Amino acid sequence: MEYQTDILVVGASFGGVSAALSAVKMGKRVIMTEETGWIGGQATGQGVPMDEHPWIEKFGHTTSYMTFRSKVREYYRRNYPMNEKARQDLTLNPGACWVSAIGFEPRVGEAVLEEMLAPYRSAGLLSILKGLTPVKTTMTGDFIDAVEFQSIDGKQVTITAKYIVDATELGDLLPMCGAEHVTGAESISQTGEPLALEGEADPLRQQPFTHLIALSYHPEKDFTIPKPASYEKFYSKFSHITATTERSGAMAGLFAENDVEAYRQSMWNFRRHFCRDNFDRTFFNSDLTVLMNGNEYRDRVLAGVSQTEKQTALEEAKELSLSLVYYLQTELGFKGLMPRPDVFETSDGLAAHPYIRESRRIQAEFTICEQDFRVDMHPDGPIDYFDSVGVSGYRIDIHEKSKDGGPNITSAVHGQHWVQQLPLGALIPVRIQNLIPACKNIGTTHVTNGSFRVHSTEWNIGEAAGALAAHCLKTGESPRAVRNTKTMLEDFQYRLDKLGVERGWPRLSPSYSYASYVGKYKNWYFGEAKRL
Repeated sequence: MEYQTDILVVGASFGGVSAALSAVKMGKRVIMTEETGWIGGQATGQGVPMDEHPWIEKFGHTTSYMTFRSKVREYYRRNYPMNEKARQDLTLNPGACWVSAIGFEPRVGEAVLEEMLAPYRSAGLLSILKGLTPVKTTMTGDFIDAVEFQSIDGKQVTITAKYIVDATELGDLLPMCGAEHVTGAESISQTGEPLALEGEADPLRQQPFTHLIALSYHPEKDFTIPKPASYEKFYSKFSHITATTERSGAMAGLFAENDVEAYRQSMWNFRRHFCRDNFDRTFFNSDLTVLMNGNEYRDRVLAGVSQTEKQTALEEAKELSLSLVYYLQTELGFKGLMPRPDVFETSDGLAAHPYIRESRRIQAEFTICEQDFRVDMHPDGPIDYFDSVGVSGYRIDIHEKSKDGGPNITSAVHGQHWVQQLPLGALIPVRIQNLIPACKNIGTTHVTNGSFRVHSTEWNIGEAAGALAAHCLKTGESPRAVRNTKTMLEDFQYRLDKLGVERGWPRLSPSYSYASYVGKYKNWYFGEAKRL
């Protein structure tokens, strides 16, 4: 089967959806493919609540991203039996989760995305093809002519397009089309970043990934699952987890009965999708959550390895999450924990796709490096990128030990970085002419990926990617020419402004930068739902 379109978006990730949306808004025909049955990536089928900066309601966002958030709240008010307090809350957090100001169920997030895309599907501008895995690209020189896919039933599908947007979770198209790219951790000699590796680069030093599982809790019942085959292998990884949060500063308890700040200090609350207390408690008999502790899989990696090694890693990550549930049920006595197959439409309650923190990354026209936004290197604020196409607002978040083997890197450098801009140069490969990345596969490093992978940033990346492809089709100019020609760049940035893309931050003084909150608030966490 063969298709032809203006723009092909490979991967209906969160960035893929926003790329498709911005392109069709500009009048271009788009086909978006997806390997799973879900659209929305980390916000939906992966089950990760939106990890956001604390000013998201005021600034540091795009208009379409805020439309998505507003529509999520509207969906609950329109369809769910809510209590009056929650219904009147203009900043409703349906999940009352700690990591985000707006936790929601995966199916609600997907329903809202479908609603946002629906008019363009009806107009014939957008087609979504699910169950397709990219397997090959057809090239003419430095241009991708077409992408070949294998369908879930084994059939071959070929899609020809003028621009190809890689919105896959692992940057799957990069090796297929021969695009220069990077995996793993760069060395300090390559990037000059204070947090980069000393000595040689390590392509296999990649951030852990997590396969989340949906749970509800029914204390009077027993939903103990069969003992996972790998339980003994993973058992030692759970020894720090307790029944309640009794240790100061530890978020190791499933529930937090003994913690005066229970809203903020619980495994259960951290990534909660649905909080029963916001709704009619006689209608719902439990919260819905996915856990945040003990389920990061770090034994193997997914990029730059054989398909067999990748598949082993994926299976072991599932076993790890199931083993965590079994541990909580049997060792800590929470037999009422119930895996929820209905949440992700999977047989075991596991998410439709794992949450992947780090992707292959293009070698880009411009690579975003840590020193551009380190507070100690730029005490008056981060570098302003002349080619900014958006913003990111997150700390350096790397789930690894620091160089000296001390606390993890995230904790070690907490408060040492400014919020960031998104430079257009990071979306342009050094050679391939019609490929545009739309997710974690942009030109970051192992270090700066930790600031550019969260939901609002991925949405902004995708929105800029889709708009760039559409703009280049309208003008006949290449992405490289758009960036490197002042008048062309200004024209494109004007179009982004019209779409509602914020390309800069208000000037944040030291007293209002997020670095200042580290000392002022003992438990302040950059990205948490606490209202400042």
